[in-house]
Amino acid sequence: MAFNIFHFFQPKDKVFFSLFEKATANLIDISKALVEMVTTSSPARKKELIREIERLEHVGDSITHETFHELSANFITPFDREDIHALISAIDDVADYVHGSSKRIEIYKIGTMSPSIIKLAELIQKCSDELHTAVCELRNMRNINKIKEACVRINSIENHADDIYDMEIAKLFEEEKNAVEIIKMKEVLYALETATDKCEDAANVLESILVKNA
Repeated sequence: MAFNIFHFFQPKDKVFFSLFEKATANLIDISKALVEMVTTSSPARKKELIREIERLEHVGDSITHETFHELSANFITPFDREDIHALISAIDDVADYVHGSSKRIEIYKIGTMSPSIIKLAELIQKCSDELHTAVCELRNMRNINKIKEACVRINSIENHADDIYDMEIAKLFEEEKNAVEIIKMKEVLYALETATDKCEDAANVLESILVKNA
């Protein structure tokens, strides 16, 4: 009974930090799998990684649902409920678009990856690393500059991804004569670039949290 009473009075708001950290750690795993998937020369390994990305996307969904449950069950939260919802949703969206890009690569039977696809995958991994760095600093808010710097780097990475996407699309329309191939590649590139957009959305939420809790 004593243990149950002690557990009851533990601060419930702390659970959100652990969930954010788990979600961004999962993003690192899924983005690493993506990079390996677009760079491997083994068709068998590529299939394995596509299945692994799908599994990790489900892991991300579970963390998101758990966060929503805690949000509805807890009266006390470490910061605004809207920001908690927006942050975990943006993190979940990154995983969704990574999964979406790998799924399109599979169903469209894209064998050779262009340098732009590989580069965008690498940028998603970099964004995921930065998000995890920033989120891990939320727990005590002692190093606000570290969060700000990570957010600035994410914004810079996203801008770089925009440039790569725009240049590759322009190149596709200029050089590719097969309309079906253009559509296939455009969808893959769009999913990858959108993943970096969602990373930026998460960074924007983090910056909003900093402003409100400064």
